[in-house]
Amino acid sequence: MTAFLSTYVNKVDRKKRVSVPAPFRAALAGSSFAGLVVYRSLRQHAIDAFSRDVFYQLNSRHLSRSMEGDDFERVLLGGGDSVFETIMAMAHELPFDGEGRIVIPPALADHAGISDRATFVGRGNRFEIWAPEAFRDHEDRAIDALRRRIENGGGA
Repeated sequence: MTAFLSTYVNKVDRKKRVSVPAPFRAALAGSSFAGLVVYRSLRQHAIDAFSRDVFYQLNSRHLSRSMEGDDFERVLLGGGDSVFETIMAMAHELPFDGEGRIVIPPALADHAGISDRATFVGRGNRFEIWAPEAFRDHEDRAIDALRRRIENGGGA
């Protein structure tokens, strides 16, 4: 299982190319596709990224659940509004170039507010790509919320 850990900030060039952190590329080394599957986050002003293998595993599980439920019409015609189908329609496959860089599509860069730098945030089986300032604000709020929970006896 691929695991993405830690946070890295890398420079984005004028062509919107950015180097994916070496530890993240190493975690993807055994993948069937030398690149990423990305889409704009539905929860944050960020980009969500997966290996193609994980993304296809999710698709297989989605299809299996539909087949097990005898929902053949949905399999054949689509449901149109499920979260997974929406994400599939938004997804981009971004191959690595010879230097381990990806090109961030303009619509995704705009959504995340990414211009000259990008923050890569490990989230276990996936990672996120943020504008550095936006991530710092998000992280500060998340840490403050966790501290309040701990102070109120809620645990971590």
